[in-house]
Amino acid sequence: MMTATGHSKIKARLAETGAPLAGEMSGHIFFADRYYGFDDAIYVAVRLLGILARSGESLDQMIDKLPPAFNTPELRVPCEEARKFAVVEEVRERLGKRGADVVDIDGVRVRNSDGWWLLRASNTQAVVVVRAESGSEAGLDRVKQQLGAELAASGLALPEY
Repeated sequence: MMTATGHSKIKARLAETGAPLAGEMSGHIFFADRYYGFDDAIYVAVRLLGILARSGESLDQMIDKLPPAFNTPELRVPCEEARKFAVVEEVRERLGKRGADVVDIDGVRVRNSDGWWLLRASNTQAVVVVRAESGSEAGLDRVKQQLGAELAASGLALPEY
């Protein structure tokens, strides 16, 4: 399930839903057992080692079972502080008129047969944050083109990376 980005928001959602685990793209991982809401990289590593020890599989074997994923890093597009939330709203309105599959929990996340892309206003910087993911490189290229077109329609450009 998805929720808005941010340490306190994710931890609150963890408590609200009773989920055993939560995480965000920044790498924060929260456990709800043993030490409720604990978010510590060393603790995560120890828990992963425990899972590996009990599984009889190597980490490589576990990873090989996951579907392929091609994604962008988190990209920060410079945008005037006074305009960043308006850009997200403009994109949301254009997508709504086209009937796109949009999740608007925290910005605009668009899903299609190639994958998904996300656009949200940063709460701490004069930027809009974007990401994209697909199951193939060709799909990622198409998703990035869609994202770039939406940014261009609002006067912004998808940065090279």
